[in-house]
This record gives sequence, structure tokens and C-alpha cells, in this order.
Amino acid sequence: MSNDLYAVTVIGHDRPGIIAETTAGLAGLGLNIEDSTMTLLRGHFAMMLLCRGAVAASDVEGSLAPLAAGGDLDVSVRPVVDEVAPGSGGTSWVLTVHGGDRPGIVSEVVGQVAQAGGNITDLTTRLSGDLYLLVAEIALPEGADATGVEAAIRAAAERVGVTATLRPVEADEL
Repeated sequence: MSNDLYAVTVIGHDRPGIIAETTAGLAGLGLNIEDSTMTLLRGHFAMMLLCRGAVAASDVEGSLAPLAAGGDLDVSVRPVVDEVAPGSGGTSWVLTVHGGDRPGIVSEVVGQVAQAGGNITDLTTRLSGDLYLLVAEIALPEGADATGVEAAIRAAAERVGVTATLRPVEADEL
């Protein structure tokens, strides 16, 4: 059996112990967690892990099945190809957007990143009352006109009534 890479997602109502139970099941199979992200969205848990090991997907699913037994969590396991993310090798930036909440903010602003050939590598949004905040890490392709991208992002933000800033990632921020 090869050293396969799996994407494991766990989504549902939050409760203590989800991460501990998930990672114990993976460790019990000898899987190594290579990359992960987890967040809470208004009481809803969302986690994705990339893990590697010499085990069949059905064994991973079986090991994690008890998590979903109560009906409050959905667990999925899927083999994935180990590949380099689009936009890697370019420059890293942090995009911050804030202002009054309304539909269309994300699509308007990140659309400018896409038009420049950029890739969003991490995105977080929060709503606090009527104040909307978006923080994204983006990768712009080598040679991209960052000043032009920033101007396009600011114009898009203005169209939806918010403020946006784009700044380079400092090495110590990673």
C-alpha cells in the first residue's frame, strides 16, 4: 500500500472533544497530519485535515465513523493528489476589508484578486453587529502589478461601501 494523502472534513454542531477524537482516530491508524484548519462559525464546527499514511480510505472512514454516529457531525474522507497550490512561487499579501455589512462584499473584492491571477490561500470573515471584517492571505503571481491590484481592490471596496487595504506579508508573520 502506498503512502496516500487524504482530505478529512468534519462539520457540524460544536461540542468539546471533536478534535481530540478525530486526531486519535487518525493517529491510531498511523496517519500523519500534514496540514489542518479548524474554525467555529456561530456554534458550528468546521475542520479540514490533510493526512498521510499507508492505509485505505475505507479504514480511515471506519475509524472516524463513531464521530458521526450521533448525527450532529458529518465526516468525509477523500483521497487527494499531493500538488503545489496555484499561485505558489509569487508574492504573499494580506488583504483586509472592513465596513458596514451588506451582500456582495466578498465577491466584489476577491474578484479583483482572481482577475489579477491571484490565489486566496486563507480567508476569514466576521460579523460584529453591523461591522463586517474580512482578512485574507493571497498569493499574487510573480511579476503581478501589486499597485494596480491594490487600486482595483480599493475601487471594488468603494463600490460596496467598505474600506480595503493590501500589504505585503512580512517574513515573521508566517
